Amino acid sequence: MAQPMDNVVDQLAQLNAARSLVLGDAAFYPQIVNGILPIVGASTRLELRRWGANFLAETFASPMLPAAQKEQLAPSVLQTIREILELPETDTPVLQSLVQTSASLYPLVFRHVVKTPQDSKSWETITAIKHDILKRMDSFPCPVKLCCAKFIQRVVQVQTPGVIADPRRPDQNETSLAVVPRNHALLSIPNLEAESSGLLDRLLGVFQEETSDALLVNATLNCLAPLIRTRQSIANKIVNTVLEFYPAKHVRPPFTPTVRVSVKSMERTARALVINILKKNPNHPLLGRMQMYIERLMQSRLEVADDASRKRGLPAEPTDGLDNAKRARLNALTPPMLKIPPMAPGPASYDKLFTLTEDVGLSSFDVKQLPIDLVLKIVVPLLSQVQDATLAQAADAVRTRYQTITKEQNLQRQQQLKAAAADEDDDYEPEYQPMDVASVVSDEASAVAAEVADLQPDLVSLGPFVLPQPPPLSEEEAGEIGRSAVARVFGMLSAAETSPTPAKNQNQQKLGFARLAGSTFDRDAWSVLLTRLATRAPAGLENDQSTKEDPAARRQTTIADSIRETLYRFILEDFRGRLNIAIIWLNEEWYNDRIRMKSAADQRDGDQDAEPNLALNYDTWSTRLLDGFLAYLDARDIKVLVRFLSEVPEITMAITQRVAGLAKDPERVNLCVQSLMYLIMFRPPAREMCLNTVEDVYRAYEESRPAATKVLTKWRPQSTVLPPPATAPEPSAAPELSAAPESSAAPEAPAAPSNPEAQPAAAE
Repeated sequence: MAQPMDNVVDQLAQLNAARSLVLGDAAFYPQIVNGILPIVGASTRLELRRWGANFLAETFASPMLPAAQKEQLAPSVLQTIREILELPETDTPVLQSLVQTSASLYPLVFRHVVKTPQDSKSWETITAIKHDILKRMDSFPCPVKLCCAKFIQRVVQVQTPGVIADPRRPDQNETSLAVVPRNHALLSIPNLEAESSGLLDRLLGVFQEETSDALLVNATLNCLAPLIRTRQSIANKIVNTVLEFYPAKHVRPPFTPTVRVSVKSMERTARALVINILKKNPNHPLLGRMQMYIERLMQSRLEVADDASRKRGLPAEPTDGLDNAKRARLNALTPPMLKIPPMAPGPASYDKLFTLTEDVGLSSFDVKQLPIDLVLKIVVPLLSQVQDATLAQAADAVRTRYQTITKEQNLQRQQQLKAAAADEDDDYEPEYQPMDVASVVSDEASAVAAEVADLQPDLVSLGPFVLPQPPPLSEEEAGEIGRSAVARVFGMLSAAETSPTPAKNQNQQKLGFARLAGSTFDRDAWSVLLTRLATRAPAGLENDQSTKEDPAARRQTTIADSIRETLYRFILEDFRGRLNIAIIWLNEEWYNDRIRMKSAADQRDGDQDAEPNLALNYDTWSTRLLDGFLAYLDARDIKVLVRFLSEVPEITMAITQRVAGLAKDPERVNLCVQSLMYLIMFRPPAREMCLNTVEDVYRAYEESRPAATKVLTKWRPQSTVLPPPATAPEPSAAPELSAAPESSAAPEAPAAPSNPEAQPAAAE
């Protein structure tokens, strides 16, 4: 019964979610496989069957799923595969995935039947699947035939005796007839070995056909390599068959470019197979024949269908306009030359321009007198008989006439302009009349303009042209344009990272917050430009009551948030290399928050009823940045964390709590304590806050006590959490944490930076 399309879409979404789950954790494979079998069975829609077949093929070929679990799952999926194969299925992806799944299942089911002879149902089902695939193999499309070659290779490999590596551990041996007991209830060794021999002949039969499919030949050659390596009893038979196969003999002319590519691909695959065999076994008994075969393949590539490197033969007939030397040698006739008469005298017209005959009666005949259908009956046969050379000569003659007429008209206009200018020069009087100079010049200009107007055609007088106003942008369009502009600026920032940095001048002044964002074109300049677009450009719009309903205010705020979000992701992509950008950004955010707080305080003093609701961006984004890169820090990143904590403008309780969270990891306890100790030493405004945090870390995590005790003993000796001086702290590890490596000494403190609470340091 057909399912609704909406229901199928929902089911596919759920199935894809389950697939993502097992790709993340292979332990869910048994549960998911058993759960989807009723959904992707033979009675479902094609989309679900296609998904199920693909998922099963992926499951049993996955290296993440252990072989033992695959062997347990194999019997449960056999019936579903058999039911789908028994359908009149013609969908190529479904058949392809089912054959691939069967190729992966056959060794697993074979080993399962060897261990449990009483499970006759599984062996009957896999046997039925095998016979169905082999019976329909010749009628399958080409992609499915390639999978069938792999399936036959697996069957032959399983049903052929292999090497027993360790008889004491049968589970570690390869699946083959060698692991089957002689008195097995279901498996008959002579019958299975005879069947594998016949299937091997069928697999090698592709090399003996008159015309070979290059794809099937290449797939078969690739499947033979494991058989040659692992099955010594049939290796010589396979090698002898391959050495008798010459791709050039199995193609028929004409040798088109497609045929040449097919032959070359088969030769390359066969040569790679033989070379691989020689590498694995340099002392192979057939070494001489293999070397001769490789040389023969190299020669056959030059012998068969290699016409591309040969010289081009003589043309059967002339291909172009035949120069004089070719006429003498080929006895070709020269196309007749047209006799082009001069153009008739008088004013130029279109009929005179295109008249190329001297017949007066023909040139004076009015074609308009003829009906249009009669003209078509005459013109079409005439055009089909016109020679290319004659038509080219006529077109050149008309072109030459047109160019001559154009030059004569331009020359006449120039002569008339010169004559008009000469007449004005004759009427000129040399007396000095300063008051009438402007009038004389204007009279001359008007006279020349009148002459030019007489010579040129009248033009329509046009008024001033004004472009129409563009339609107003919607909020979504303006936001999209803003985001694209921000993306271009980020592109310039990425380009500035890859460009070589010039040598810095030691006497160069650092302007800090007074710097111009566009003073240079380095990475810092683009960083300052981006951060100020996000912080200073929309400043005041969030709290202006008169613009709360203005779309422009909302649009700028949205663009600022998008800049912050993009900047956040950009920094986290390489937080160690882009830490400088993060510091510049947080300094700008802190400065902007303080300016807004000052403005809000002034507004509150002027208006007692005003209660602006300020959202401090510094607190939000500083904690987000810490949460983003703290998870990737290790014990060696002490310089990265100390630099960040020393150059951000303000240390808040949220920041110290994030740093204290590092002590959850025993390997990063020293990183946590050393960072807090640096803040205690060189940031006095945050000293008490950091000491309280060290005490909390001391109480919560026993691994931190050796390092935290040194800090508290020096900076807060009266602390109640410290043990008595004579009593050493008991070494006990937390139940869920392992012992953390201790640092023998406190970290060497770098030079103290300027007080960021008084004036934030400008990021460089």
